Amino acid sequence: MIRSPTGGWAGLLRWTTSLRLRLVAVFALVALTAAVSVSGIAYWLNRDAVLTRAQNSALNDFRDSLQRNAASLPATPTCESLNIAVGHIGGPDTYQVVLIDASADNGPCAVASNRDVFTLDDVPRSLQRAVNTVHKNDDSYHLHWERISLQGHPYLVAGARINGDGPTGYMLKSLEAERKDLNSLAWSLGIATLLALIGAALLAQAAGSAVLRPVRRLGEAAQRLGEGHLDTRLKVSGTDELAEMSQTFNSAAEALETRVEELSAREAASRRFVADMSHELRTPLTAITAVTDVLEDEAEALDPMIAPAVRLVVSETRRLNELVETLMEVTRFDAGTAKLRVDEVDVADMIIACMDARAWLDSVELEVPRGVLAALDPRRLDVIMANLIGNALKHGGSPVRVSLRKESSATAGHEGPTEEIVIEVSDHGPGIPEDVLPHVFDRFYKADASRARSEGSGLGLSIALENAHIHGGDITAANSPEGGAVFTLRLPVQPSADLPEDAR
Repeated sequence: MIRSPTGGWAGLLRWTTSLRLRLVAVFALVALTAAVSVSGIAYWLNRDAVLTRAQNSALNDFRDSLQRNAASLPATPTCESLNIAVGHIGGPDTYQVVLIDASADNGPCAVASNRDVFTLDDVPRSLQRAVNTVHKNDDSYHLHWERISLQGHPYLVAGARINGDGPTGYMLKSLEAERKDLNSLAWSLGIATLLALIGAALLAQAAGSAVLRPVRRLGEAAQRLGEGHLDTRLKVSGTDELAEMSQTFNSAAEALETRVEELSAREAASRRFVADMSHELRTPLTAITAVTDVLEDEAEALDPMIAPAVRLVVSETRRLNELVETLMEVTRFDAGTAKLRVDEVDVADMIIACMDARAWLDSVELEVPRGVLAALDPRRLDVIMANLIGNALKHGGSPVRVSLRKESSATAGHEGPTEEIVIEVSDHGPGIPEDVLPHVFDRFYKADASRARSEGSGLGLSIALENAHIHGGDITAANSPEGGAVFTLRLPVQPSADLPEDAR
């Protein structure tokens, strides 16, 4: 199945802005911040502890070794004696040593335990100055140290003078083992942070499901309620906020169902009243109509003073008959008992026959090509056209034009385009006011409320719309840019398969 790019982007945007994703993101961010903070603190505390322990161990050993092996040197030792002392201080597995002093012949002498690894040139100048500085408080020298990097490897360098003005000793201690330990610790903390992040995401997913499941059920229940299933209720479990929300929804749904039932009962009662009234009126109206027909035939022979009253009674009786028939039709639509009696007809012939029966052919311009066939109820199409054209002639301005065409349109629920007939009834009058336009198909609606008495019943356009709907079609009203109103009737060429069997 091919998905439209618009739908795909809309789905992606909805997913990226979903509450579940935001919840997971917040959980992950909090977990990441906490894990990074804890890991960073743990790393720096362990780093300081490891380096301090290694550093103190090396410095203490270096100080003690200097005291044991170099303190007994003469004030001006020879290079040979310095070399012997260097051999007893440190070692290849611990640290390297350099001893410096003036020799017996007052020449400089610098002896290293391994010149390939450590010489005086490797000692920072700042450390040499600190070692050679006499502290004024006690006129003595102290042990000083620094951490340096040689060829990318970490080292500890320390130095001190022996016996005040005696030889100067420097030590070089590798911290490579400690760095490896700290790197292993950093990797472990990083893996722990990643696992904490994954765990937080899974926890957020679980929490999101637990929180959003009731929300999703609430949304589905609201949708079913909107579709008319007023008996929809949510299962209430627990005493938390979600349970209170479900209880509130159930209370609202129950109140809505009760209110709708009351309104439906009132509406049904009103419909029954209109139907019963219409039925009851038909019997006396039949008798009155028979009398008025006789009076109309004898109107010319009546007294001139009485004839106008007789004609008024005749016209009002006919109008009352039409109103009763219209109300009967309305009750059939409301009760759902209106049926279609479909026949394949030439739509142009039906329009012309409707206008000819009412003597409108000379008042209307026709653009109705013959040969446009459709399966329609001829009587109901006649009612629709009579109301639309009659409304245009009564309230619009000349010329009134009726046009007919066939179009193809995409209809929901159909795989391909469907054919429909389009009939437009337009006039050149003042048009429909914008505030009236949304109400032109309402029952008993009149644009001028001050005209309480008019020839129409206010039901004509409503009846026309109901007859269009029973065919599966529609009528729309609009104002033409050239002036006047335009009513557009759209009816399917074939009755819709969605219509009930008794309506086709």
